[in-house]
Amino acid sequence: MEVVCFQTPPVAVGVYRCMQVAGKVQSVVGDDKLDAVVCVAGGWAGGNAASQDLVKSCDLMWKQSVWTSVLAAQISSKHLREGGLLLLTGAQAALGATSGMIGYGLAKAAVHQLVSSLGAADSGLPTNTSVLAILPITLDTPGNRKGMANADFSQWTPLQYLADVLVGWAAGRDRPSPSPALLEVKTVDGNTTITPV
Repeated sequence: MEVVCFQTPPVAVGVYRCMQVAGKVQSVVGDDKLDAVVCVAGGWAGGNAASQDLVKSCDLMWKQSVWTSVLAAQISSKHLREGGLLLLTGAQAALGATSGMIGYGLAKAAVHQLVSSLGAADSGLPTNTSVLAILPITLDTPGNRKGMANADFSQWTPLQYLADVLVGWAAGRDRPSPSPALLEVKTVDGNTTITPV
């Protein structure tokens, strides 16, 4: 399995940057087809309706989660093989109200809707594409450890665990079915489960 990775700076994501990345993918992939397109971009910003930075945080969250997911969808429409995997990143929190982090919830809920739309007929994706979204609660990242240094890390999902799962799904092993699906990723006392919601 060949892996092609592209990183998009979240604050620079927009129409022009998406077009640049799509062009770069075309130049690297050419007429070859990919087994999977995985978008794990995202971030977090808090704030309720009274927050002075509400509009700014909503804009940032949209760029980090929605634009990157739309870009992954467009890349998939052109470069994913039939029966391939498109995986996006939503959030378990966005299944309900996110009053203290409106921008985050808004953007992640939009990703959930995008998964549903991409998994429907006439979405523009190749035949039998598996469209999935992981909905983590908290990922064990350096940024999260820095921002929540006193948290119980045994309740956080290790990145290596997710990486191993995603590589398996890309290769067609133990891939959740049916598609589209939103998949809650939950870690309790060091044990991680992935469950459709």
